[in-house]
Amino acid sequence: MRVICFGAHPDDCEIKFGGTAAKFAAAGHAVKFVVMTNGAGGHQEKFGPALVEIRRRESIEAAKRLGIAENHNLGRPDGGLQPDLDTRSEVIRQIRGWNADVVLSPRMNDYHPDHRYAAQLVQDAAYMVVVPGICPDTPPLRKNPAIFYLEDDFQLPDPLRPDVVVAIDDSWDKKVLGMDAHASQFYEWLPWVAGTSKDVPQDAELRRKWLAETWKHPINNAVRDALAARYGEKGRSVEHAEAFQLCEYGRQVSKAELYEIFPR
Repeated sequence: MRVICFGAHPDDCEIKFGGTAAKFAAAGHAVKFVVMTNGAGGHQEKFGPALVEIRRRESIEAAKRLGIAENHNLGRPDGGLQPDLDTRSEVIRQIRGWNADVVLSPRMNDYHPDHRYAAQLVQDAAYMVVVPGICPDTPPLRKNPAIFYLEDDFQLPDPLRPDVVVAIDDSWDKKVLGMDAHASQFYEWLPWVAGTSKDVPQDAELRRKWLAETWKHPINNAVRDALAARYGEKGRSVEHAEAFQLCEYGRQVSKAELYEIFPR
């Protein structure tokens, strides 16, 4: 399969999809991350082109660690992403150019405008990827891909429905390594925002342990039930998982096919 994941910022795909992406890649599937913005706003001290270059290198390293085929940045302004026609056209071209079977994106209900507009852009492209007269410079897909929302904790207007979940205990360390590659974010910017900079260890190994503990995502009841439905009783003891909701705008698939698409 050919899998493409859209994120608003250079570390978004790793946070929401890193463990599953690593499992897809390890199974021989082609995985691509597409980042909407250049990341120039994500630091308390570093700004502009210098930060863009730092984050570009971090993305390349993260892709290498996760084993994914490609990481591409659309270069839109960080904090200024807009669901305009030019960006929508580029999203259409990315999906077509990758000949995607599976597309992933954030949901629309999110605190960050870049996340919301990233979701809007993918939704707006969902049908257009099969329309020949739209972006005629790139051949249209003959089959609409299945589109999935990445997991979040937001409750309004609706919480995420975990249509399929992937236990990632066996790829958790690789996911942490992918996040660890984004040092400017996980050890500098995000702790500064949270007021926890003093808690970040200086030693590289201790940092990764701290990162793994800090970013361990609690499994809610809906996701736990979905884990049990897919993995049986051992799903009750899974420590790390990533959940996905099928978007009604893409190709619709059965529960059995969901389990076939996503790695176990």
